[in-house]
Amino acid sequence: MLKKILFLLLFTLLPQQHAWSRESDELQAIAALIFQNECASRKQCLTSWNQGEAFASLGIGHFIWYPASSVDRHFEESFPALIGFMQQHGATLPAWLADHPQQPNPWENRAHFLQDINGERLTLLRQFLMNHRALQAEFMAQRLQQSLPKILHGLPARQVDHITTQFEHVANAPMGRYVLMDYVNFKGEGSNPKERYQGKGWGLLQVLACMDSRTSGVETVRMFSSCANRVLTQRVKLSPPKRHEIRWLPGWRKRLMTYIHEAEQHRESH
Repeated sequence: MLKKILFLLLFTLLPQQHAWSRESDELQAIAALIFQNECASRKQCLTSWNQGEAFASLGIGHFIWYPASSVDRHFEESFPALIGFMQQHGATLPAWLADHPQQPNPWENRAHFLQDINGERLTLLRQFLMNHRALQAEFMAQRLQQSLPKILHGLPARQVDHITTQFEHVANAPMGRYVLMDYVNFKGEGSNPKERYQGKGWGLLQVLACMDSRTSGVETVRMFSSCANRVLTQRVKLSPPKRHEIRWLPGWRKRLMTYIHEAEQHRESH
């Protein structure tokens, strides 16, 4: 247990002292991979609102932004926090957003949003998000840094030991930071009780709980991808029928396969 506590301290404290530079090759590569995963690297996709959703999905990580009128806040909102982070790091926001950076999504629904998709506000927002892709990845790296204490909070000691071990093995695997960053941004930490269907979550916590990796390597990434597939398949089975989530499962599985592909490519190049 002492080893796990030391790893937790190392992971949560050292990145603050040795933060990624947004110009670093690794962060730039991760930003490009996440942009490909969410948007097929298409600029127009940086401002999206999926059919059947109660929120807009913005940026390379499709950060969630709810309108004030939304009562269905099943998923954790992340776009306002991103905007705050980008401001703190010197990004100049589009004028319409800079005046009220923490405002709720001004488009009340998907139809309203799509009517304005080529209007001045969304055009400026797309360009802003396109210009600051690495900064968005830096925001996701910070979220990952904060994720381990969050998912361990309140767990029994035996589970803390298991989850920390699995996290450590993935973090040290080839492209492991990409895997963890992408999944936390993609499906969350798994600690939010609202992000459950029939009591079952689908975030990083649930994937790590499924794993039983003994080392760090490509096989660890394969196991992570397999467990994530199992967790997400269960999510779809338990989801409300009206959400029709099975439509997303092929794309989710394709995304998980990039984890294995990138790990294998990294191993071969080193």
